[in-house]
Parts: sequence; structure tokens; C-alpha cells
Amino acid sequence: MKVFSVAGYHRTGKTKVVVELIKELKKRGYKVVSIKDIHAEDFTMEKEESNSWKHWEASSDVIIARGLSETYQIWHRQLSLNEMLEHLSADYVVVEGMKSAAIPHIICADSEEQLDELVNGTTFAISGKYADNHSEFKNLKVFKVNEDIKALANLVEEKVFEVLPLSEEECCRECGMTCREMVAEILAGNKTRDDCKTDRQTGIFLKIGGKEIKVVPFVQNTLKDVIRAYIQNLKGYKKGKKIEIYINDKEK
Repeated sequence: MKVFSVAGYHRTGKTKVVVELIKELKKRGYKVVSIKDIHAEDFTMEKEESNSWKHWEASSDVIIARGLSETYQIWHRQLSLNEMLEHLSADYVVVEGMKSAAIPHIICADSEEQLDELVNGTTFAISGKYADNHSEFKNLKVFKVNEDIKALANLVEEKVFEVLPLSEEECCRECGMTCREMVAEILAGNKTRDDCKTDRQTGIFLKIGGKEIKVVPFVQNTLKDVIRAYIQNLKGYKKGKKIEIYINDKEK
């Protein structure tokens, strides 16, 4: 999936940009879904002491609440971007918010001061209220949402790429940089998406419950060393041959 963010301060036009981009990308035949990052501390889709709340209290796990016109799957914690993406299937995912995520960003603002604070190497366009009276900010194009949405969607098609693995910094850096640094280098044209080494299997292919799990190179190498250490003295082991292991981890 290709994932990008429309980020900025409150009331700078983010939602308008997201909505218009979703409409335009859908017109072009793409499947588009969105994530709205909400910072209100008291925000909840749940009601304390409701029946679904009681289900969660009893199970301490994910619950599904199904109504006549809506269905919610409820986690009583904040999910990471990676965790949310695991439940989505689309050509594009538009995130409103998450300005620190390692994905390309369109920044919305109403002043140069805000832009000076928010714009970095992961930014590929400017929009929102600032666009009402400006056409450029430094070397970045500024897009008016009501007039330039087709041009902004063109830039999304040009710049946004398949989401990186978004590994924890201490677990990866196999390419020599963080995912945020890699995003900046790809947007600048200095790297390509293929330069991410975490996506390249180095000998371990892992599925859990039929779903492929991305394993960072350090963990892949560790697993290979441990497996080899245990089986290299078994009859039938031959160096360089493919090793297949199946673990049935169902509870008894």
C-alpha cells in the first residue's frame, strides 16, 4: 500500500485536503482508505458501562460491536500505524495527522512560522490555509485545495511510494539510516524504494496464522544462527539446503 499523511496544526485545513484528495484519487480508479489521528484526551467510540464495555471488561481483549448500520472493532489502547495498516487493504491510505510518522507528508499551515517548525525532508507539498495567499514555500509547491486538487493528486501519484516497514530504529538501520531518513532520501530522489533492505528476505520467511510477518535483518540472522546451532548435528542436515519448520502453536 502507498501511505501518506496530511498533517499540521488544528484548524489549518487538513480535513478539507484529505477529503478532496480521497475524492480525486477515487475518480482515478484507486481504492482509497483513511486514518484520522485524534489527539483529544477524552475521545472514545465507547461508552463506559455500556454492554460492549462490559464485554471488554470480561475479556480484556478486542471486541466487535455490530449495529444495524455500523460495525466497530474496538481496541482499548492506541494502535501503532503498522498495526492499523495490517487491517487495511487499499491502493492509497491517507492519514490525517501523524506528522512524525516515517511516511511522505503534505503539510497544512496558516503561517510561515508553523511551516518553519513542521516542514522537513518528509514533506513533499504544502496546502491548507497558507495556500490562500501563497504559491510557494522555499522549494515546495503550495496547492489551493479548491483550485489545485488535480495537480496535488498528480504529485501524490508521482511522489508517494509503497510504505516502508516502519521498523523500530534500534531493530533495523540495515540500510544505514532510519525509516524517516529513508523517506526523505526517496522524496529527494537520492534513493529509491528498493533501497530499503528490511523488505529483502535474507533467508527467513515467517507466517503466523497464514499472514506473512516482516522480520528485520538482525532478527532474521539471529533466528538462522539459532536454528542452525540446534539442527546441524542431526542426521540429514546438509549445509546450504533449504530448511522448513512448521510449528502448530494451538493451545491444547
